[in-house]
Amino acid sequence: MVPSTSSPERLNSVQDYKTFLDKFDTFLLDCDDKKLVFVTNNSTLSRANYVKKFQKLGIAASEEDIFSSAFATAVYLSTIVNFPSDKKVFVIGESGIVDELNDVGIQCKGHSEDNDAIMGHADFETIEDDPSIGAVVCGFDININYRKLAKAYKYLSNKESGVHFILTNADATFPSPSGIYPGTGSLVQPLIHSLKRQPLVMGKPNKPMLDCFFSKYKTDPARTCMVGDRLDTDIEFGRQGNIATLLVLTGVTHEEDALKPEEPIKPTYIISSFGEFAKVENF
Repeated sequence: MVPSTSSPERLNSVQDYKTFLDKFDTFLLDCDDKKLVFVTNNSTLSRANYVKKFQKLGIAASEEDIFSSAFATAVYLSTIVNFPSDKKVFVIGESGIVDELNDVGIQCKGHSEDNDAIMGHADFETIEDDPSIGAVVCGFDININYRKLAKAYKYLSNKESGVHFILTNADATFPSPSGIYPGTGSLVQPLIHSLKRQPLVMGKPNKPMLDCFFSKYKTDPARTCMVGDRLDTDIEFGRQGNIATLLVLTGVTHEEDALKPEEPIKPTYIISSFGEFAKVENF
């Protein structure tokens, strides 16, 4: 299935919904006889903790139903890179990354070790290269500080060491209950600027996350559809992976915005709400 590059197909009737559902087996979001996978750029929680969060919301989900940027990073390092067993990952981020890496047998350093560190000029001498570090993985870290960045810089600046530089997601902002604040993509800019090196970005809308998904689940791309409410992340994610996309109008994007001639990111389909599919018998 090659996503449409022209006008999206508007789904309006029950027959439209049925025809659409018959085309796909896997939804990167979401039905009987269908593979349902929740995809998130948020790396702060492990899949196990997402299951607990969904349970509190009354949503039945297992770890196999969740594909986060932290888990994608673990899949990438363990199955695509074949990360050496004698190497460790230096983590700037929260427990979700560490938990997922540990689950695939990868050892970690960093994370909360320097959460309370106050860096003085004399402390530069205490930061040394570590040959055991094979990758630096950066995600959202509410306790980010100069010492963490300095360590990451030290490990990554040795070009001969071949240390992987991975960003779980490049989201500029992070949503909190009280509003929007700087996100992972903003927090890691000091490293990118000082190293003059671009990291591999795992999360939506980047293709590595989708490559990891298909490596893990072995589903048919032609029968897979990405569902979301944002053109720049969800829909672009599907386009990058050359799979169909469904824009739902219950979130960020308005239909008139998606249909603007000058908008380069076009979904394959548009629907008012994902809940409309409940009108299809045996959904």
